[in-house]
Amino acid sequence: MGSALAARLALGGLGVVVGSRNPERAATIVDRLKDQWKGLDSLQSGENDEAVRAKTVVIAIPWDSVVRTVDEFARQLAGKTVVSLANALIKMGSEFSALEVPRGSIAQLLQSTLPESRVVAALHHVPARELANLARPVEVDTLVCSDFPEAKAEAISLLERVPGLRAIDAGSLAQAGAIEAMTAVILNVNQRYHARSSIRLTGLPEEG
Repeated sequence: MGSALAARLALGGLGVVVGSRNPERAATIVDRLKDQWKGLDSLQSGENDEAVRAKTVVIAIPWDSVVRTVDEFARQLAGKTVVSLANALIKMGSEFSALEVPRGSIAQLLQSTLPESRVVAALHHVPARELANLARPVEVDTLVCSDFPEAKAEAISLLERVPGLRAIDAGSLAQAGAIEAMTAVILNVNQRYHARSSIRLTGLPEEG
């Protein structure tokens, strides 16, 4: 998800830094993307401490690594919009289930870890494979929630640079638990039907 979103935003002309604890790994990801797709000149790689200098920071790592990864960057992330897309899921046999986490959701846990930042939850139901195919629009909706209206509006504007992606204001960060848990339902449906479906809401006004 992280590299796919980075490529989509870079294709839209934004300066994007793919960060990692291992800069060589980040450089490999960026080189692969640039070899695969044209128009990614604004995509760069670096260490995590370079990535957190951006105005908006997307935390695109496994859910069980989120807290320990961001904790050391709390000072650098103060006052910034931080987008959380992690889902706390476990696979029991052939079925995915949502886990209960402290604070109610990964996004809320992240907000408590970064009290000086403005956490936004988004992108939980967007299929990574579709997002990574820059040749086609994604044609899905993403539910976006935050306790900070300005940060939420900023994230919505950023995400809607991705062709076909409609970002929908879903309220405060209290909604993140339900949004994150719904991912397990979608994965189970897709597994059962051998599909890559996602969410598309109907009946909304043209401007969302």
